[in-house]
Amino acid sequence: MIRKLSIVLAVAVAAPTAGAYELFFDTYAGGVKAPTGPYEDAKSGEKGKRAATAVEAGSKVIGGELAAEGAWPWQVALMVGGKQVGTDTQFCGGSLVLDQWVLTAAHCVHMAEQDGVFSDLAPQELAILVGTNHLTPGSGDLIEVEAIFRHPSYSGDQFDFDIALVKLARPPQVPYQTVEVPDAEYGDILNQQGVTTIVTGWGLQEGAAPSPELRQAEIQVLDRDLCNTAMMEARAEEAASAFGYAIQTLGVAEQDAYSLWDELVARAPMPVSENMICSGTFEGGKTSCNGDSGGPLVVPVEDGRYIQAGIVSWGLSAMSGYGCEETALFSAYTNVSKFVPWLNEVIATNP
Repeated sequence: MIRKLSIVLAVAVAAPTAGAYELFFDTYAGGVKAPTGPYEDAKSGEKGKRAATAVEAGSKVIGGELAAEGAWPWQVALMVGGKQVGTDTQFCGGSLVLDQWVLTAAHCVHMAEQDGVFSDLAPQELAILVGTNHLTPGSGDLIEVEAIFRHPSYSGDQFDFDIALVKLARPPQVPYQTVEVPDAEYGDILNQQGVTTIVTGWGLQEGAAPSPELRQAEIQVLDRDLCNTAMMEARAEEAASAFGYAIQTLGVAEQDAYSLWDELVARAPMPVSENMICSGTFEGGKTSCNGDSGGPLVVPVEDGRYIQAGIVSWGLSAMSGYGCEETALFSAYTNVSKFVPWLNEVIATNP
């Protein structure tokens, strides 16, 4: 354990430092903060503008490969309602867990208004694309939404409890499959260091170039404590200069400064909570990115089935200004098994 911890920290410190860890919509392009959420990003046209910037910058794929046709039949795309299907109008991913129920991230359907107040999207503001790998007009089945259910403990200014359900107005009329989710006991088994996971989505490639074709990347579950230690190390390094300036300006004695620093670090919340899965690679370079939000993180099991262990939630934003940190060792995923009672309650009370 100590040896592995040393490796993670060594790589984390040696790799280019990301600007911050962010929900996958909250990245920066050319020094200008993106709109208030993934939906507004797509609706406003900013997603397309950043794509052009990325192409000009010479983009490349952040790990992964094209998915085989029909390989992930539960994968869906969240689209801006009333708009033509395309990369610029897709803003999140999701998965079919029942014929008319889509599992996604809460931050995909709950975001800040112009006055800064957070609210849920109205059902007519989005549509769900089912049964296709392609974000092209006429592909798949574009279905209206009947209702949206965000986890009640999620708020827009946090990362925890990042889970939501979307009820479709009707079942899909194209070939599809639903994906199974684990209960708490099975979820604990899946959330172990080294377990193989696969993340899928149409998310941005090297920061801002969206993929019109569904992509996949094989990564692995990483120990939560190791991820938290690496994250806190990076955050502390970034905060140290500002803290040192404050101490020097205020004339605080060196001995008191050390005590204050230790207390400050001890009070900082751990980025990866018990409600999250940390998944990535020790070498980095494979990660989910903007537009993948809400999509599934699945685990292959012995009989050839897949279990959805996680939902794409947040990761590192790049200092370059072009979206995600390419060398990031991991991203964080909502641990679905922690929320099965809530999922069952919502579905049972909304037939």
